[in-house]
Amino acid sequence: KALVLRAAASGFTENGELREFMPLHGGWSDSMFMDVPILAMAGALSGEQRYFDMAARHVAFMQQIVLRPDGLYRHQASTDAAWGRGNAFPALGLALTLSEFPQGHADYSRLLASYRAHMAALARFQDENGMWRNVIDRPGAYPEYSASAMIATAMLRGIRNGWLDRGTYEPLVEKAWKAILMRTGADGRLVDVCESTGTRGLSYDDYLHRAAIVGPHDRGGGRAMYFATEFAGL
Repeated sequence: KALVLRAAASGFTENGELREFMPLHGGWSDSMFMDVPILAMAGALSGEQRYFDMAARHVAFMQQIVLRPDGLYRHQASTDAAWGRGNAFPALGLALTLSEFPQGHADYSRLLASYRAHMAALARFQDENGMWRNVIDRPGAYPEYSASAMIATAMLRGIRNGWLDRGTYEPLVEKAWKAILMRTGADGRLVDVCESTGTRGLSYDDYLHRAAIVGPHDRGGGRAMYFATEFAGL
């Protein structure tokens, strides 16, 4: 609890007032996963509404700079590319946030609507094998392991909480589960986990040419384990 509250404290001034946004967002959609669920968990652990208020405020701020008109997220405010993991971060981030957010809060309905709209946008781009691509809306991009696991986890959380229609989304989750199993070796070898951003550029070509890692991978494995525990009802 102390660690969660310490991390969430960066959303407030020395006087305890809400900041305009979380200070380390950097313009990256990652912040929807890195910052917002921590704020929601801080609210759940402490019972203080200000953490939920700050979570909702930061979501609204990030959506102003990284949410595209078509419902997908650009990975960074300076690019228009809808990177796979750059969409998986908001997808899973909002699912985790809603799991802790009080339904009576004034912003709950808005957050739920944002989550549902993003799930609907992503549903259009699952490929025939159950995967989402490294650049979501580019047919030539390779199917990417970590984003597929994260997006499916977010959808599964929504099904089980009644946020999403089971008949529509459960087949997508089941296809994704089979696809992840097929790309996971018993020796820990994973197939096509996108490398991290690092020093690469942010153009469409930069995202399309990011390496697809084949082999053991902490990030990809962690996302698959998260999907597996959610799938098992844990």
